[in-house]
Amino acid sequence: GPLVTDVASGHDHIASTIGAAMSAAAGVDLLCYLTPAEHLALPDADEVKEGLIAYRIAAHAGDLVKMRDKAIKWDMAMTEARRTLDWEKQLALSIDPEKAALIHSRTGQHPGNNVPCTMCGGACVYMMLPQQKNYDSTTG
Repeated sequence: GPLVTDVASGHDHIASTIGAAMSAAAGVDLLCYLTPAEHLALPDADEVKEGLIAYRIAAHAGDLVKMRDKAIKWDMAMTEARRTLDWEKQLALSIDPEKAALIHSRTGQHPGNNVPCTMCGGACVYMMLPQQKNYDSTTG
């Protein structure tokens, strides 16, 4: 893989996706993934999955740079789901819906849509922007 540094042992799948995204953006159409076990041991099934997901992200980033319609529509759909706090849609559109759902469910998240995640809470930009917009329109 296109490693950008050699000091990321155990995280080579991340270090190499930086180079992979740059390569994909420059026109490379075939990416060979790395796993967290790269240069250390044979990967297990979970490490293979981690590497593949990391490279799907790199390939998607490259497709966005190349202005590929499918990639742009996918990102725009996620942006809209985040803006409207549509959690079901956000999880479904995630590159790894299983992991996203697992993380989301463990946080004590309030059920339903139109509620912020537990990271930002009331400081969620998607909760604050509509309030700011209403404030601006009433104050002139």
